[in-house]
Amino acid sequence: MQTLESNIDGKPWIQGAEYLSRNPAQLDDVVATVKLAGPDAVKAAAESARRAQKEWAAVPAPVRGQFVAALGRLVEANADTLARLVTREIGKPLAEARGEVQEIVDTCDFFLGEGRRLYGHTVPSEMPDKQLFTFRVPVGVAGVITAGNFPVAVPSWYIVPALLCGNAVVWKPAEYAAASAKAFAELIWHAGLPAGVLNLVFADGQATFDGLEASLGAGLVDKVGFTGSSAVGTKIGELCGRHLQSPCLELGGKNPMVVTEDADLDLAVEGALFSGFGTAGQRCTSLGTVIVHESVHEEFFGRFCEALRGAKRGQPDQDVLFGPLLDEKFAASFEGYLEWISSHHRVSGSIGRVTADNPPPRDFAGSYDNGLFYHPVIVDGVRPDDRLFLEETFGPIVGVTLYRTLDEAIELANLPGYGLSSSIYTTNPTSAFRYRQGISAGMVSVNNSTSGAEAHLPFGGNGKSGNGSRQSGIWVLDQFTRWQSMNWDFSGKLQKAQMDVATVTPDPGFRL
Repeated sequence: MQTLESNIDGKPWIQGAEYLSRNPAQLDDVVATVKLAGPDAVKAAAESARRAQKEWAAVPAPVRGQFVAALGRLVEANADTLARLVTREIGKPLAEARGEVQEIVDTCDFFLGEGRRLYGHTVPSEMPDKQLFTFRVPVGVAGVITAGNFPVAVPSWYIVPALLCGNAVVWKPAEYAAASAKAFAELIWHAGLPAGVLNLVFADGQATFDGLEASLGAGLVDKVGFTGSSAVGTKIGELCGRHLQSPCLELGGKNPMVVTEDADLDLAVEGALFSGFGTAGQRCTSLGTVIVHESVHEEFFGRFCEALRGAKRGQPDQDVLFGPLLDEKFAASFEGYLEWISSHHRVSGSIGRVTADNPPPRDFAGSYDNGLFYHPVIVDGVRPDDRLFLEETFGPIVGVTLYRTLDEAIELANLPGYGLSSSIYTTNPTSAFRYRQGISAGMVSVNNSTSGAEAHLPFGGNGKSGNGSRQSGIWVLDQFTRWQSMNWDFSGKLQKAQMDVATVTPDPGFRL
């Protein structure tokens, strides 16, 4: 077991209460003792970042790209160790944890080249002997707050482009994923980043909010990136709005999957199984509700239940589809969602925590006695006014409902008001394009699951899922840079825009 403390300006910040980060698959395995800091640490980290940022921004962008390249190689060299730590700390199956670490490498490989492509534009002027230019400039200090279900990949989506663009960063990861966060931070520091350019703060939610509020009030933070719940994202958005800032918000989802009458049902079941129960349903892009055409509803439901019964579950260091819930607070929330199941629902299999009295399948991988293992649930017959249909359920539970026309399916898919990810399974191109036109989600998959991101594609949502900001690819550069324009007049005289403008003289009355 290790003891972790915040790191500000390259020095430890030891303060506050202790939090025990436990292995959710074996709760008696304490991964780390985390020293939680208070609001003053958040502000001190922002002050440190402010001091370090200008010098880092003065480093040529291609050289900052070399830092990103070095980080990618360091992550590759430590990939197995980092993935196993992620599995131990949050219970993510090892295959998924390895994929998460690969996502950091992919992100670095993409952005290392952006150090040579932070392009501005040369723009023609409407006046002679005058030239116009645009430049990308760093925003300054970025405050990044991340969840723990993707404890290293999602932070890289913020931190890598923010640093590449010349910003300094204050990072507050989730307490229950503190050891994974500290390991990733160590890799960043050892890739050649100067002290103070990345500051790591361990704090609970209220201390983080209070510290952020103080930092914004003191003009120390210029951009906030947040991944987490829609409820908390709303509060952060309100706080940033009071300081005329637009945060980057990546929030929850109630992600729909439409299965049409002509869909390949085997493929649709495979996609629903992975997106609904991978990471035990604890992704922001996890499947919420399958909306199935009435003509194939019964067949799909039967195949889906059969596939889930055959899916391997258990200890996450083994070859399983999913393991435990992330943390005890998510287990408590999940038990609350199970109470939303009503008499008009049809439920597959057992419900609740896996115990000796509520046992798992015979092929359960390893022990379940001291872990946060829960039975996966498929709930058929969800209605548009059910809480199970309307609200995000963070855990291994998927709803199923039916539709008659594609317009009805699109209306149902949009009804909960989230807009992160969505999917349609169909062999009809017309249905695919009509669905894309009608769905409010920021991300659409055709014959693929609701989960899955690539480092060069924009990631983000609308409505309750976010404020339209995007991560990944070139689109995230707009979050961590501001456009600056410059005009250079070399005519030797004052030329006034819209007034001293040369014109052409047409002959509008001319006819052939």
